[in-house]
Amino acid sequence: MRLAYLIPEFPGQTHTFFWREKNALEELAITVCLFSTRKPRAEIISHEWAQTAIVQTLYLFPPSLSDILRAGLRLVRSGPKAWAHLLASIARTDLPLRNLPRLCGLVLPAALFADHILREHIDHIHVHMCSDAANIALFAHLLTGVPYSMTLHESLDVFGGNQPEKWRHAAFAVIITQTLRADVEKRLAGYLPATLAVAPMGVDLDRFQRSQPYTPYRRPETALIFSCGRLNPSKGHADLIRAVAQLVENGYDIKLHIAGEDDSGTGMHVTELMELTHDLGMTERVVFLRAVPETTVREELDKAHIFALASWHEALGVVYMEAMAMGVPVIGTRAGGVPELIQDHINGLLVPPQAPEALAYALQSVLDEPDLALRLGEAGKNTVVREFHSKRSADVLAQHIRQIHQKIAPA
Repeated sequence: MRLAYLIPEFPGQTHTFFWREKNALEELAITVCLFSTRKPRAEIISHEWAQTAIVQTLYLFPPSLSDILRAGLRLVRSGPKAWAHLLASIARTDLPLRNLPRLCGLVLPAALFADHILREHIDHIHVHMCSDAANIALFAHLLTGVPYSMTLHESLDVFGGNQPEKWRHAAFAVIITQTLRADVEKRLAGYLPATLAVAPMGVDLDRFQRSQPYTPYRRPETALIFSCGRLNPSKGHADLIRAVAQLVENGYDIKLHIAGEDDSGTGMHVTELMELTHDLGMTERVVFLRAVPETTVREELDKAHIFALASWHEALGVVYMEAMAMGVPVIGTRAGGVPELIQDHINGLLVPPQAPEALAYALQSVLDEPDLALRLGEAGKNTVVREFHSKRSADVLAQHIRQIHQKIAPA
């Protein structure tokens, strides 16, 4: 079985899960051929495996002259029947007329992708994210007949239009939470494939191991709080900084380390966060680590007393799982699918989004109650070991790919 594995702007700062899933699929005897739309910005390529991934990945943008010629030739060879299917799909789009040129512009990279699929004898296409990459997979399917599937990681609102077409042609889809699945079933009724599997992202438990047992915070030591996520307003880093500032004002000695790069491309949000730390008198207590490799995340978790992420919106959150796998008590928000991972006061603490006061109270509870910190950390680790290991999604994906191809294989 040969799989074309298409990921937008790979390898980005939040793409460790994709690399884990790719490796897990290969352990299941599936040959994974990596494709991506384009390379990400250099400043967010931080993982130790990133250069290996780049070497293995074929990028569709920007195309060379030979790429354009190959794509054009593939379009010609596809024939009138494929052209008709392609034009009919574009005609059915729910996108406004002003967006049609962009959609039509994806036909050329899709034809290049289709050419590689046929040359490399690809059996199946799987695309992560339901954005333009899914349009490319859709068009490549219409040009080649090779079936495709998708994994949905966030709300449909994040991925733009043409969703009915992306979903109606898919052989199946994987959705990372029950919350997202319910939303998709409501909003795309009548356009969905027969199979909608639910499989969360997961953690490589062999890699996220502690070098020493977790020890809860006890005065008079300095409390270390770790957070990790893109530097984007929706990740709630400003709320976390304000919550920590409240505790410092109440006499706690705290340092907050935040890993993640500004994903705006302008540096505007990290500037805003730095200005906030200055205004709150927290410059010496908040450290912005920027984009870091997985090894640094593990090292930070090994030292941390608490992991906290104050997202306003979060489909699920692999970084929560990484912290839980290492027995660190986690504090998250009741946002999106997070409650499917974190059960309040059972394996972590949950607070409302955009509520620094509630977040400060939760942080204080874990700092003041060592027994609570230990209990939450142990329960969190058990949850991840049981339900959120990295091979789970690969198992689901491989199972459904094989089922699809058993149905279409010649007798």
